[in-house]
Amino acid sequence: MKKKNVNSITIVGGGSSGWMTALYLNKLYNHTQANIDITVIESKDIGILGVGEATVHSIRFFFAAMGLDENELLKETNATLKTGIMFRNWMKPVNQQTHQYFHPFEHQSLGNILDISSAWILSSRHLFERYDQGVSLSSHLMVDNLSPKMPASAPYQGIVPYGYHLDATLMARFLRKKATQAGVTHIEATVDKVNVSDNKIVSINTDKGEFSADIFIDSTGFKGLLIDAIKQDNWQSFEQELPCNKAVAMQVEYKEQQVPRSYTTATALSNGWAWEIDLTSRRGTGYVYDGSRLTKEQAEEELKQHLGADANVLKTLHLNMKIGCRKEFWVGNCIAIGLAGGFIEPLESTGLHLINVGVKLLSTHISSNQIQQASRDSYNRLMNGVYDDLKRFIVLHYCLTDRNDTEFWQQAQESVKYCPELQSQLAVWQHKTCEFMDLSGGYATTFTDENYRYILYGMGHIPELHMPYEESSCKKIFDRFSFMAEKAKSVSLSHKKYLETLHSAQSGSNVSIMMNKA
Repeated sequence: MKKKNVNSITIVGGGSSGWMTALYLNKLYNHTQANIDITVIESKDIGILGVGEATVHSIRFFFAAMGLDENELLKETNATLKTGIMFRNWMKPVNQQTHQYFHPFEHQSLGNILDISSAWILSSRHLFERYDQGVSLSSHLMVDNLSPKMPASAPYQGIVPYGYHLDATLMARFLRKKATQAGVTHIEATVDKVNVSDNKIVSINTDKGEFSADIFIDSTGFKGLLIDAIKQDNWQSFEQELPCNKAVAMQVEYKEQQVPRSYTTATALSNGWAWEIDLTSRRGTGYVYDGSRLTKEQAEEELKQHLGADANVLKTLHLNMKIGCRKEFWVGNCIAIGLAGGFIEPLESTGLHLINVGVKLLSTHISSNQIQQASRDSYNRLMNGVYDDLKRFIVLHYCLTDRNDTEFWQQAQESVKYCPELQSQLAVWQHKTCEFMDLSGGYATTFTDENYRYILYGMGHIPELHMPYEESSCKKIFDRFSFMAEKAKSVSLSHKKYLETLHSAQSGSNVSIMMNKA
């Protein structure tokens, strides 16, 4: 039987997931002429979670591939740049100082016989500097709140890789505008019923009528309205190993003369951790916590204590999170993308990344409107692998802690038992560096051996290496790195200056963005 081309794709749900998906598929299938009807149906009654969102650096490549102007994107989403994450208090204090380390997006491949990581360990540099300070330019930029941009940096390019801090609500609106301008149909309606026959969605009923399509994409968030209508008992929970399943988020007004930071912070509290994400207009913060150990009220109070008595809170929102993913992301003619497909707590800012991965893989697996089960099986295997690899990386942040001040942190040390492969790797990494081949063959698309080393060595899991080395050779490596760090600092714009330049280009005036009110 001759296969037929896909003629229509309907995405139910807007937000980041729905509009990123629509923009990508429209760019892929309709870049020269209209080949496929792509429709987004979203309800005006269901608001987007406007808690502020951080990204990994690879999201730049998505925005660039979509032909989006980076300056326009940043202006319209109140965005700032992100060079990495500063982790604080994830281990016991050292010499009465709060433990901290920085996880950037880059690593310097310096060295000849020895790589810079091995040289750092063999030289015992951990006695006087953090690992990130010894191998990362971003760490040195972060100290002085410098941006990754030079005055002449091209769009989506910088001295080091970088991500963004975005207002998620504004970003969804921006992507919606760009997608509809490119030909995507937008329908504002509420779904009343999902009509299923032979494990396929035939149509959906809404308050604006009935809609059918060859392919349906579920972007309805945690409720998974479409995918659950086809297949029940389709969820695998990760809450044993990652028990933080609730969050309280707050929008906080900047204090006078406060400058947005070019990095995210993740500070460990009693039963989870607090994020701080700086936009141009306000700071987004929140407490991700174990809902079995704290009430909403207790979590909110602890977050307020963390922020300080002088914090001016503009808005507070409590969130319930489903930690885990679908057993099958693709069932029949329905694919769950974004929160509908799965969620791993936002510790490494992977929400938009997982949407990007999901839709890109989907585009290569759709070959007709008569999808073969082999294609679905392939997609489901790959997506499960992506989520499992990411889960393992997040567990790494918890299981290495030596904190024992609460039951939460005592049990966090035991979380590795739910990841046997990681448990085996940690035993090996006591005696060798974490390297590419240790993780090759996995599904990770963002976090590699370089990222693992920042977490491992930042949390004191430094291997005992016994190999010959020359101190003079190691010194040359770090002398070279110091020169590069000073050069990077001398040519980069301050984060404040970069943001002021960005916004003054729009308004024609010297805009002081750090004193704006939300």
